[in-house]
Amino acid sequence: MTVILVLALIIAAIGSGLVAGTFFAFSTFVMPAFTRISAEQGIAAMNSINTTILRSPFMMLFIPTAILCLLIGVLAVMHWREGASIWMLGGAVVYLLASFASTIAFNVPMNDALAKVSGGSAEAAALWSDYLRNWTWWNHVRTVASTFSSIAFVRALMLI
Repeated sequence: MTVILVLALIIAAIGSGLVAGTFFAFSTFVMPAFTRISAEQGIAAMNSINTTILRSPFMMLFIPTAILCLLIGVLAVMHWREGASIWMLGGAVVYLLASFASTIAFNVPMNDALAKVSGGSAEAAALWSDYLRNWTWWNHVRTVASTFSSIAFVRALMLI
């Protein structure tokens, strides 16, 4: 059981760290760059990214890391270890809720709404302005959450 747990924690630490890095890139330079171009160009670029990401290696990292977090959470509760289990459970819950679930609840619906508009209309420009602000805010949440999860999994490994 310890070998499975250690491997799960190592893979989850790497996975959540890589996810955090992807989200960090969007928060720190991708979305700010989009504020410098027209709404029409920004919408087209973001819609292209949103289509591309669904078939990218990112999805083979994002979803399996969530599945590993479920496993880690269950193992933390079933085989309680002083100290380590708190970090395991914390990392798993934060990733699942603030990174994975918030993506589904907030970022994806915004992406879906953005996919329905195009062109340089006033409606598209207004949606784009709201999108930039709200999507980026939730992306900051995902960045911090994924980073915390990676740190928590490393800390748990140190305590096992």
